[in-house]
Amino acid sequence: MSDYRIQGATGEWEVVIGLEVHAQVTSNAKLFSGAATAFGAEPNTQVSLVDAAMPGMLPVPNRECIRQAVRTGMAIGAEINRWSRFDRKNYFYADLPQGYQISQLYHPLVGEGSVEVAPDEKNPDATKVIGVERIHVEQDAGKLMHDQHPTRSYVDLNRSGVALMEIVSRPDMRSPAEAGAYLRKLRAILRYVGSCDGNMEEGSMRADVNVSVRRPGDEFGTRTETKNVNSVRFVMQAIEHEANRQVDVLEAGGKIVQETRLFNPDTGTTRSMRSKEDAHDYRYFPDPDLLPLELDEAFLDDCRASLPELPDAKRKRYEDAGITPYNAGVLTAEVETARWFDTLLSAGAAPVQASNWVASELFGALNRLGKGIEESPVGPEQAAELLALVADGTLSGSLAKQVFEIMLDTGKAPGAIVEERGLKQTSDTGAIEAVIADVLAKNPGQLEQYRGGKVALFGFFVGQTMKAMGGKANPAVVNDLLKKALG
Repeated sequence: MSDYRIQGATGEWEVVIGLEVHAQVTSNAKLFSGAATAFGAEPNTQVSLVDAAMPGMLPVPNRECIRQAVRTGMAIGAEINRWSRFDRKNYFYADLPQGYQISQLYHPLVGEGSVEVAPDEKNPDATKVIGVERIHVEQDAGKLMHDQHPTRSYVDLNRSGVALMEIVSRPDMRSPAEAGAYLRKLRAILRYVGSCDGNMEEGSMRADVNVSVRRPGDEFGTRTETKNVNSVRFVMQAIEHEANRQVDVLEAGGKIVQETRLFNPDTGTTRSMRSKEDAHDYRYFPDPDLLPLELDEAFLDDCRASLPELPDAKRKRYEDAGITPYNAGVLTAEVETARWFDTLLSAGAAPVQASNWVASELFGALNRLGKGIEESPVGPEQAAELLALVADGTLSGSLAKQVFEIMLDTGKAPGAIVEERGLKQTSDTGAIEAVIADVLAKNPGQLEQYRGGKVALFGFFVGQTMKAMGGKANPAVVNDLLKKALG
């Protein structure tokens, strides 16, 4: 259980959180039409006659959209309902040409599942299971544009009919950190599966945030719903503000009104949008134009067989190979990172050495360059070659850093850089012994102190030897020969 509490003037309050995540399905077309779904297209250029609700147009379910939703359900261990049905949700709004939205209320495609999260990134073993109540598929509405004309609003129907998965959690989260961890993990699973690209800034994944507060152990309080929050950070901010607002209202003797609210990312606050006390009757009924969905065993087997290795399984495989839980968590958090690292391992890199190098050297360089791993100037095969040169003694750690910087700048292979610039580490004992003798001769005072018992000066002699050899001496050989020379 989370120990997150809000300290009010009259005592402690607990937060209860549930998320409804709308994820745009990655597919070749919309849910019931063949229209394209590319982001950023000119308004009303991706609208079929079905999307515009022209008379006589009948919807036809897109098999790929159904397949992706089923695969998502399987990825969270959810029950897949072999029989499901589409319902009409009736309401009037200017961006909804049909006057209804085709959704699934009574018989969703996917039933109960769960997502395991680690709310504290520094303690990946402290996990919590968040229940998922259902996943249903539905069509999106269009978009009203109020900034195109001083007195008129325009409508863009490009999103009308786009396939969405609505992933409804149970009210199992008790802190902003848990909600953030759930949303990050869910996004990672969707992107591993390939059922949603997870680009929250483009609107292809967004969350409705349900928040209520109660005294610890009491019944659930009245909840509010903050609509269409489009980043993990904003979801956490919305929860924190809304929970504190509700505590202030209750402690002042007021009542929480069940309502829909909007989040303002500029101020980190929520504001009332509309009351839900007189909730509209959407007059749901089975869509008469669509037959129920019936899934056969062959379809389910195909969906199951197409699933990739998922984040938790991949992380366990990394840990079993000796990688620390923290590094394993970092490497599996984003699907591009995991794919890059798997290619690095396939190219022959040792798991522990490779994970440490990626987490420190590679990520440090990419942060400095402002690039994601998919834009890395150094590919996994080149990185494997660099790590192999360290493993076989050709390069020391410091020389490897030099070579890596040159690789970032030039894109050249590490072996070629080593040959061109003479950066190979030397283990030539004769050459190293000669340099050691010279170092000892030039530092008689330190030599006398060392032999008089000041053993900490050993590091000084190592440093002087490495400096004299331009960092190219094998440190292990230097250590051995220095011990012999110092007696």
